[in-house]
Amino acid sequence: MEILVQVSGLKKYFPITRGILVQREVGAVKAVDDVSFDIYRGETLGLVGESGCGKTTTGRTLIQLYKPTGGQVLFKGQNLAQMKSKDLRGLRKHMQMIFQDPYASLNPRWTISRIIGEPLRVHKINHDKTYLERVKELLETVRLTTNCMNRYPHEFSGGQRQRIGIARALASNPDFIVCDEPISALDVSIQAQIVNLLEDLQAQFDLTYLFIAHDLSMVRHICNRVAVMYLGKIVELANRDDLYDDALHPYTQALLSAVPIPDPRATRARHRIILEGDPPSPANPPSGCRFHPRCSLAKAHCKTDIPIWREIRPNHWIACHEV
Repeated sequence: MEILVQVSGLKKYFPITRGILVQREVGAVKAVDDVSFDIYRGETLGLVGESGCGKTTTGRTLIQLYKPTGGQVLFKGQNLAQMKSKDLRGLRKHMQMIFQDPYASLNPRWTISRIIGEPLRVHKINHDKTYLERVKELLETVRLTTNCMNRYPHEFSGGQRQRIGIARALASNPDFIVCDEPISALDVSIQAQIVNLLEDLQAQFDLTYLFIAHDLSMVRHICNRVAVMYLGKIVELANRDDLYDDALHPYTQALLSAVPIPDPRATRARHRIILEGDPPSPANPPSGCRFHPRCSLAKAHCKTDIPIWREIRPNHWIACHEV
């Protein structure tokens, strides 16, 4: 399989400053800390974890909305982290993002035709069709009527706004799209429609997704592989069925034990894992394994030694001393 995106040792730190007249850096929030994984062309890689673990920051750093503190991101063999702005601008049309909040990601002062057509103007993309014909085609692709081109975002529902955001992402004919929790702000009845739309678009345009989400049931439905993130680090990465059927990391097991099962007997028979305490602050993470303060398997060396990211089974990666 062809590797489209290759991430190696990716880091993103946000500085903590103090002072009134003179700002000085006194620390850093380690939102993403030494993350490595590959994304293959045509697949959907799921990225899951608790709120604040660094999922969104990872997605934004991948497409260079945030400049990485360290590491490298290779897109089609080119290191985005070291590219100049002029060279990076030429690659941006191949990488797009669908944002979490459809209410905040659209300019309320622009019409729908201008919002969707903005990538065409920015990247100077010329099609055989005229500008308005291309916008109408994109609206039909995401299953919206073309008579809404001159309306404004506040005139649409949340699901319709998210479809407009998807149409905007498709305007530049991208190869890779970061889906940053695209269904979390929508009603449950609309979520399945958006996910089915994303699957249809992937098959139609040969798209590659990084799908960031909290809903583990939806991740199992749409993703080929799943990466589990905790406090800025990926702790487990495996094929979907391998992860859900036989998770190895204690944190992954705790997450999966919280997924509702529509079977009362299976629910009663299942062992529920409840983690104690709250996630530590990314500004002052624990030494050694970052999960050891909440892990039932933790030993003395877990507090001092950083676990090695290793392939414990074919295509099954984990960072844990006790597995």
